[in-house]
Amino acid sequence: MTDFTTELRHAAEADVAVAREAALRARTIHSRAELMRHMMLTTAKSTDRPRGESVRLVTDEWLDAWRRDRTNYPYVALMEALSGACYDALTTPDAATDRAVRAAFAALERACVDHGTTLADEMAWRSGCSHEWWGDVLPAPDAPEYREQAKRRAVLWQRGCPPECLG
Repeated sequence: MTDFTTELRHAAEADVAVAREAALRARTIHSRAELMRHMMLTTAKSTDRPRGESVRLVTDEWLDAWRRDRTNYPYVALMEALSGACYDALTTPDAATDRAVRAAFAALERACVDHGTTLADEMAWRSGCSHEWWGDVLPAPDAPEYREQAKRRAVLWQRGCPPECLG
């Protein structure tokens, strides 16, 4: 027979595992969605300019928000491709331009993975617009290149009782 305390602990552990998986999925999709929302919003502010000028402005603003520049970030060409695809989608919205946005986004995501990160992590850890709960779900590494708002000592489900409660 399982005692009540053990039964509750097992039920809680199972629910925390489910919550953890859901939170990780939510963080990934939400940070990607926020990146695209920012891309479209930022691009919309410059669609009155020539495409090349808009692409440069949007990419530079993006790099600045991520504390990077054209000399120290390996994905600049891919960022420009996504910026251009967003410009096209806003100026000529149709299925073809939507597919181009999706393809440019996927190419940038693949490049991030090839370099040992993800686009969701880049957004969550670098962006000045990152939502603080993203760091609760998956904290940024303790490196100066990442935003302090994204760093945590432990993820949400690992923060338990304070040490004085365990003795």
